Formats: sequence, C-alpha cells, structure tokens
Amino acid sequence: MSSLFLRTLREDPSDAEVPSHRLLVRGGYIRRAAPGGYTWLPLGWIVYRNVERIVREEMDKAGFQEVHFPALLPREPYEISGRWTDYGDGVFRLKDRKGNDFLLAPTHEEMFTLLVKDLYSSYKDLPLHIYQIQTKYRDEARPRAGLLRTREFVMKDSYSFDIDDEGLVKSYEQHRQAYIDTFNRLGLPFVMVSAVSGAMGGSASEEFLAPIDVGEDTFVRCTNCDYAANTEAVQVRPPDAIPLDGLPAARVEDTPDTPTIETLVDVVNERADLRHPDRDWTAADTLKNLVVKLKHPDGTFSALAIGLPGDREVDLKRVEAQVGPAEVVAFEPADFAKNPALVKGYIGPGALGEHNASGIRYLVDPRVVEGSAWITGADQPGRHVINLTMGRDFTPDGVIEAAEIHGGDPCPRCGNALEIAKGIEIGHIFQLGRRYATALGLTVLDQNGKTKVVTMGSYGIGVSRAVAAVAETTLDEKGLCWPREISPADVHIVVTGKPSEPTGPAAEELALALETAGLRVLIDDRVGTSPGIKFNDAELLGVPTIVVVGKGLANGAIEVKDRRTGERTDVPVADAVEHLVQVCRS
Repeated sequence: MSSLFLRTLREDPSDAEVPSHRLLVRGGYIRRAAPGGYTWLPLGWIVYRNVERIVREEMDKAGFQEVHFPALLPREPYEISGRWTDYGDGVFRLKDRKGNDFLLAPTHEEMFTLLVKDLYSSYKDLPLHIYQIQTKYRDEARPRAGLLRTREFVMKDSYSFDIDDEGLVKSYEQHRQAYIDTFNRLGLPFVMVSAVSGAMGGSASEEFLAPIDVGEDTFVRCTNCDYAANTEAVQVRPPDAIPLDGLPAARVEDTPDTPTIETLVDVVNERADLRHPDRDWTAADTLKNLVVKLKHPDGTFSALAIGLPGDREVDLKRVEAQVGPAEVVAFEPADFAKNPALVKGYIGPGALGEHNASGIRYLVDPRVVEGSAWITGADQPGRHVINLTMGRDFTPDGVIEAAEIHGGDPCPRCGNALEIAKGIEIGHIFQLGRRYATALGLTVLDQNGKTKVVTMGSYGIGVSRAVAAVAETTLDEKGLCWPREISPADVHIVVTGKPSEPTGPAAEELALALETAGLRVLIDDRVGTSPGIKFNDAELLGVPTIVVVGKGLANGAIEVKDRRTGERTDVPVADAVEHLVQVCRS
C-alpha cells in the first residue's frame, strides 16, 4: 500500500446517495469522471475483473460462445427495427465527418441478428447461443447512486437463436439456470420476478433482483405461493362483474369545495341525502380521472385519461411500461385551456373517451368492472355524480394497469396477500420471439426446405452494476465486506510498529510465503501511518481476511481477523501460512 495508487477518504462524497457509492469512493475503488461515468482505480478494477471473470466462466460453462461487437453502431439496422425512433432521447447519437448517423450502443439485438444472418442459413446450424461483455451507453436523464444508474456501463448480453418456439423455451431455461449459477457464485441474494419487456419487445420476461432497500425497482411477492413480479408487471385480479338490473340510478349533486378525494368523501358522508344506505363512503368508492400527455418518440403528443379508484395513486412507471416507447408528461394548464370540456378537479367519464366531448382516450383500472358504481366528477365545477355505473352510464375505451400496488393486495395467482419490497435489477431475460429476425430478414431453411423465421431470446447481466450490488448486499457500518472470489485480495496484512522493529520484515516474509502458496495479498506497509488509520482502512477496504503483524510477534503470534464476523484468532507464526491457506480455501 506504500506504492499502491490509492487514497482512502475519511468523509463521504457529497453526491453519494447510497452506501455502496459512498464506500466505493471512500475506499478508493472508483472516482467520478462525469455525470453517470466513473473511473476504475486499481482495487476497483481488480474487483470488476473478478466479477467479469465469474460471469464469463459461467457463460462458457453453459456452452455459450463469446463474440465482441463495436460500441459505435450505424443507424440503418436500428432504423429498420424501429428503435432509432423508439429510443427517443435515451441514446447517444452522433454523426461522422461525412454526415452519416451513428449511435453509441445501448444494446445489440440488431447487430447479433445481422451477424447470424450473415453466416447461418440452415436449421442444422441451430440452436446457437452467443454472448459478449461490452460497454453500453444510455443517456440517463438522472444518473444516480454511483454504479447503479450510469450513462456508461458494462453489460453481458447474450442471444439465443432457435428454429421454433419449443427451442426458444429450452434456450431460455438454459440461460435462466446459468444466471442462477452466476449470481450464486457472486454471492448475490436474488429474487426472480415477472417483468415487462419494454423497448426490447417479446413475450415472456423475468428480472433477477437483489432485494435491497435502496433499490429503484419495486416488486411484490406472495405471502403464500411463489408468485413474484415487478410492480410494473403485476396484473390486478378484477372483481366479478355486477348485474345491472336493479342498481340505483345515477344522479348529479352539488358538492362545492370538494376538489380532492378527501374533501369529497367528507361531504358525502356528512350529508344525510348523500349517505350510503349501509356504510360510510370511502375513497375506494370514488373514481378519480387523471389526464396525462404521451410524448411519442417522433416528438408528437397525445392525451390519455386514466380512471382509477380514489384510494389509489397513478404509478407512472406502470403506465410507461404499457404505453412505451412513449414518455408520460404532465397535462399542463395550457392543455386544459385547449380542452374546455375538462373541468379540473371535477373530471368525469362523461367528458372522456374518443366519442365524447374531449375526444381523449379513456382507460380504466381493472377494478372498474361492469356494474360497479362510483362517485365521480360531473364535468361541472362543484358537482359530482353519485352511483355512476360502469357499463350502464359510461363505457371506457379499454383497461390499463396504472394504479399503484399496495401491500396486502390479493395475489393474482392465489388471492392471498402480497408484500412489497425494493430491489436492484442485476439481470433480465427475454423471450424475444421473431420481432428482430422478421425486421432484419433472419431466416433459415427447415427440415423440409422451407424458409422459416428464426426465433430469438435476449439475456442481460449488468456486470459493472453487479460490483455495486455485491457491495450493497455485503457492506456493514465499518465498510465494504467483499466475498472472497470477488475481493481485490484474499488477505490484507496490517503492519504495526516502528520501522526499526521486526514486524516489517516478518510481514514481508509472510506476504511472500502466502503469494507462493497461491493467495492474493495486500500489505499495508505504509510508514508514518498510525495503526488506527491502518485498521480503519482495512475495515473500509473489505478484504475478507485481515492479518495483524504487530505486538503479538514478540510472542511468536499474529492476529487473524474475519472481516465479516469480526472473529479474531491468535495464530503461531510457524503455522500462519497453513492456517491462512485453509481459511481462504475453505
């Protein structure tokens, strides 16, 4: 460490939002180079390469073959697939000196497809599984949390090519198992959840999430069965439809000064003429209607109205997952001015729908079933409709999964309660199907000599993100706690005592013997650095085994400490190498 390119920090960086970011910077593993871009320092680069090595070894073990594409890609393949436009502002675009368009690759489906098209033409060539580990670029609007959300990152992306859907399912399961093996080896706890495909397209899709409170992904899991899903992919169980016969007629009532759900519920419960015959009205009996704008990749806008029970808020991530590649933006006062049929605070179904006054498309929550009656806006200031019934008094244009999911909501599979948790996405697998093969003309001849479109799968692991995820799931209040196979070293030797004392030579001799035995050693041989700082740095850096060569040497012993458990053991110097080899390889 006396010559290592390393400076540990006592204070947290001002821009650090999550523990892994704070400790990776303080420990001298990474340094911020630009918003969403980080420089790897020597210890960090060792950790990153260890993660990459594990990912590569597991991909190779599964029988997948490695290739490598450029990151600077031409426009044409992405134009053909539609993603040049669909990605919108999410990618970095540039022109060469001749005016030709390029992009910095956010992902490589198109290029993999064209490569296979260039070389393969028969069903006999399939199935094929190829992968790469390569830098990707996405123009994140709000890069944050250190390595967890960046503009430049390393991803392992692999692709399967099969003659039919049965083959795709088999390839998907192979990748699924390879991911399970990879994350187990990385020491990463994970949950597999159903997910949406987004801009990738395709049908079946699953995310691997590391369950961490600082994660940006929210997921649910059932307290009874094995159902788990990203909240964006949860399909609400709609209640049964209600027969329309005999339901009370809808009526418009004056409800002044009730622009919010809370004030509306208070008024209808306080007034004798509006009370529910059997119970108090609740926010769940109200139908609130929110209007948003969709910004499409070509720069155009359209309006969308969402109706949902008043006890729920709209989850914009759930909305964007269904309207993508469009982006959801606010409906501004100027937009209301252009749509006089919309009365802010009192919007009801009567003004919505493609055949109604505003002509705005109107989608409702799955809980809004035929026969369900609601209190909702009457499209007039200070007025609401009581008992407005779906299927009798209004008909929406469709259904949308837009409402936030609550803990305790029924499981879509078994009906028992769901619980909500946070996680970091560390992997994502997709059954792409034939979208890219069809667009780019990837076909082969089948057993009967007929042309058949190839079906594809896509599978990604965030390699650089995994470094942060491992840090986040293993750190403690003192610093980082790396799993041994990922750690920058097996043993961190801390030398204490004066330069004239024998601790220095003894530590050097031990380090050499350990390296000869095949262990990786980091030795803190700094002169003029206090033992306290050295001990703090050893805790901060997180090497799994810490060895102190200090006062105990006079009695022929060294101290061995387990970084994770804090357990300390005095070991005779004569037995030190054998003991440490056993500890590090157990």
